[in-house]
Amino acid sequence: MKLYPLQFEPILKERIWGGTKLKTYLNKPITSDITGESWEISSVENDISIVANGSLKGKSLNQVINEFPEAVLGMKVFEQFGKQFPLLFKYLDAREDLSIQLHPNDKLAKKRHNSFGKTEMWYVMQADTDSRLLVGFKEKSTPEQYLKHINDKTIVAILDFKKVKQGDVFFLATGTIHAIGAGIVVAEIQQTSDITYRIYDFDRVDANGNKRELHVDLSLDAINYETVEAQKHYSKVENVSNEVVNCKYFTTNFIPLDGNTRIYKHGESFTVYMCVDGDFQLIIDDETFTYRKGDTVLLPACLTDFQLSGKASILEIYIS
Repeated sequence: MKLYPLQFEPILKERIWGGTKLKTYLNKPITSDITGESWEISSVENDISIVANGSLKGKSLNQVINEFPEAVLGMKVFEQFGKQFPLLFKYLDAREDLSIQLHPNDKLAKKRHNSFGKTEMWYVMQADTDSRLLVGFKEKSTPEQYLKHINDKTIVAILDFKKVKQGDVFFLATGTIHAIGAGIVVAEIQQTSDITYRIYDFDRVDANGNKRELHVDLSLDAINYETVEAQKHYSKVENVSNEVVNCKYFTTNFIPLDGNTRIYKHGESFTVYMCVDGDFQLIIDDETFTYRKGDTVLLPACLTDFQLSGKASILEIYIS
């Protein structure tokens, strides 16, 4: 079978902090006023993406990988991860502040949850005036100071808030305390993991009057108590891949597309494109695929020579 660019049915998640921007801003088919996440490409257990286009429509991501492991994942990724898809791609809409949280590293996550850790990054797609993200401590802390502030419900006083605007990028190494603030839409790229340690939730309750579970004890030896420089500054040269994040889990480039650009790949990794603004066409062997803001597309690793055309802001993600 000839493989082609794959899109997937969005997996929509209601959240206590969610809103309606995934529909109004990103054209997602949400049906509630508290939709917080659209999982675009996922192999998380019980949340496996389903192909939405072409001859493989209706098959799961795992089925496609089982059928064409090296052609989809790429030789290098297949050698490292086997038939497991190693990344998770999302869009998030925070109508309210998210809980303050962190994620364990690979070693802790494997030991406690038989899971990958959760290194991630955010690209801010839209931000209301004065919207903020929380990333790390204002000053170096200790477990004792942290616990005192948790017990006193003053944890926000020692954490670092950043005002944000469209195009800002933050890289969150495991152990970094963080939260997306109200009024922000982000594209999120992360390891395939759904392990989160929630440490403070502003005493909110759900529709049934219940508070969400906290994981303060689990978080103690998972936190990075040092200060962090999480924001990434990057160039925006038109029609080329500008590197934003390069870590062992993924590489993310920013492509400000205005016209046409030719892309050549080595076949060692799949590539994912997230259209964070505008619209563009992807041309392979005289076949044209069209995408708009909010679309995410997986290019199997066997597709190594293609063209991008249009006026758009695009995130390009692969494993290097």
